[in-house]
Amino acid sequence: MKILLLGANGQLGLELSRTLPALGEVMACSHAKLDITDQYSVIGVIRNFKPHVIVNAAAYTAVDEAESDRNIAFKVNAEATGILAKEAAKHDIWLIHYSTDYVFDGCKPLPYTEADSPGPINIYGESKLAGEQIIAGSGCYHLIFRTTWVIGKDGNNFAKTILRLATEKDSLSIINDQFGVPTSPALIARVTMSAIEAIATTRHWPVGLYHLTPHGKTTWYGIAKTLLQFAEEAQLSLTAGESSLEPIKTTDYPTPAKRPANSRLDTSKLERHLPFTLPHWQNDFFVAAEDIIKSYKRA
Repeated sequence: MKILLLGANGQLGLELSRTLPALGEVMACSHAKLDITDQYSVIGVIRNFKPHVIVNAAAYTAVDEAESDRNIAFKVNAEATGILAKEAAKHDIWLIHYSTDYVFDGCKPLPYTEADSPGPINIYGESKLAGEQIIAGSGCYHLIFRTTWVIGKDGNNFAKTILRLATEKDSLSIINDQFGVPTSPALIARVTMSAIEAIATTRHWPVGLYHLTPHGKTTWYGIAKTLLQFAEEAQLSLTAGESSLEPIKTTDYPTPAKRPANSRLDTSKLERHLPFTLPHWQNDFFVAAEDIIKSYKRA
């Protein structure tokens, strides 16, 4: 099994770089090694390496910046994805791609299923939806995993920002009316490996969309509260502990890009194919938070 991993230096890509070699030969390409918007470079790598599976963890993820950087967001999240899909279709290569809850408007009161109609309310969501549609229309063998609020030990993320601020400020105000769950790169990687193992043994999952998150429901405030509880138990020195958190509304913290109020995704379709049960978000988050807190203490 030959696997081409793109976006290998990102939060998810670094986790996949550690786990995918257990399945076969992996060519891991960071942005410095391969610019996925460079059509001829991408085609050259694919045709020279001849992968069985392309895992695309490369993405433009700066949600607020995308509001003023629309062209770049679409170039990375849609046009570059189209290059991959076209080559995958031409050479019967499987394409595994990652998308987001931000393809929805967040108005539904229940978790979103794969059958629900998208309606993004920001440029980032529009660009990711365009990427999904290009892949689906290409005719290539593909799996698209929509996930939410990715938080792990690598890269920059919400948890790392909260820990930093909790050592600098006396109190923190955190949004408490956007609902979803954090998802660890480790869980996404585990699901990805299960999918590739199925591909390798010809027990293919049906092509298409799958929602990939842990179980449960929380808010950004709930994540911050849980994180600071873990940090206090680990005796991390904080100036703003759990008791210093203040829940606020989205309207109290305006941002350039609108966020969905409901980012909950129904994962029942995915779970019909997995050999394991998706964890509750607190169990999934604990492992990531523990690694983040340990690294913060060492620093």
